[in-house]
Amino acid sequence: MLPPLAVVRNGLRLTTEALAAELASARPGGETPAWSELEWELAAAAAVAHGVAPLLDWYSTWEHPAWRSFLARQHAHVEQRHRRIVELLGCIDAGARAAGFPVVALKGAALHSEGIYAPGERPMADIDLLVREADAAAAGALLQALGYVASFAQWKHQVFRPAGGQPYAGLGEHRDAPVTIELHTRIRERLPVAAVDITGRIHPHAPRPGLNPYPSTGALMSHLLLHAAGNICGRSLRLMHLNDISLLATRMVARDWDELWGADGDDAPWWALPPLRLVARYYRHAVPAAVLARLERDCPPLLRAVSRRQTLTRVSCSELWLHAFAGIEWSRSLGEAVRHLARHVRPSGEARKERADMVRTQLWLQGQDWVTSTRRRRVLTWLVRPVPRMDTLHVVRAALEPRAAPASE
Repeated sequence: MLPPLAVVRNGLRLTTEALAAELASARPGGETPAWSELEWELAAAAAVAHGVAPLLDWYSTWEHPAWRSFLARQHAHVEQRHRRIVELLGCIDAGARAAGFPVVALKGAALHSEGIYAPGERPMADIDLLVREADAAAAGALLQALGYVASFAQWKHQVFRPAGGQPYAGLGEHRDAPVTIELHTRIRERLPVAAVDITGRIHPHAPRPGLNPYPSTGALMSHLLLHAAGNICGRSLRLMHLNDISLLATRMVARDWDELWGADGDDAPWWALPPLRLVARYYRHAVPAAVLARLERDCPPLLRAVSRRQTLTRVSCSELWLHAFAGIEWSRSLGEAVRHLARHVRPSGEARKERADMVRTQLWLQGQDWVTSTRRRRVLTWLVRPVPRMDTLHVVRAALEPRAAPASE
């Protein structure tokens, strides 16, 4: 039995903001919080949901025995899992070189290759790869040769899973959990319905067969910010995303930031202000004031105003209740807002298929009546009571299970 959901909600808000302050502090090491055992368990759930448990093993100095043990286990599992990911990336590199097509290893893989994270610090639930449209079939064949099968496709990417792999149902990362691969041919996000596409910035200028890096630090930052913007729009941002951006920002000079505006300087990155404002809220001095001021001129007025008040909790899974029309403030016109509302009232065939694929493949959605209910029933439920997020409840349940039996070492 879960505690009352209002208690869970308040506990997640408390612990999420405390974790963000502890990780982002230039000098962590404040007093250990005087939390109840429930709040410590919710802190573990929040650390997992936000992808920062292994990183906190280095940065958190809070002295609570179960907390220290949990963080150490997570760091060990992520470090061992990282070795598997590096080996798999090596196989992808060799296979792509042999087949003669270029691949860009995205986000977490790129941050590790740049030395921004050490093995064991940042979890990678999957490997993201970018290939040209013309090479998608060859890339899919390579992944199949490596023992992967196509699981499902969404508008952003195609998902491949290891044949016979079973998801890990416990709390946090596990060294033996399957490594999913997401194959992209475009880098884009719907904000909330119109797509922002930055693929041209991410492809290498002189690609070679095999794995390629991003063409520049500015290109990597553009991708991290657009990805974070999409997650803020959908209220699924993670503290890990803010940490990624803050660490990369410390390496950037003015010309790197200029790349956000595109090669001609006229492609305004209006979507970059909300994530950078959140980074600046928690990581003081990470983002140049001049960059924020320039972005404020590009950002639509409503989104600019809303982003001033946003916190990590409000735009992440730590906000326990679902919001019926999340992301509507990202609409840049009345027409976009109407289209966004229409998608919720009457989902398209594509949206219904995506939902069915998620229910079929995501462990945290399986066996949940809410996600398989009719649209009419879900709307009626929303009208009479708050509806909790299934992904959040899944990780909370894992944290509270028989006092979280540790993953096998």
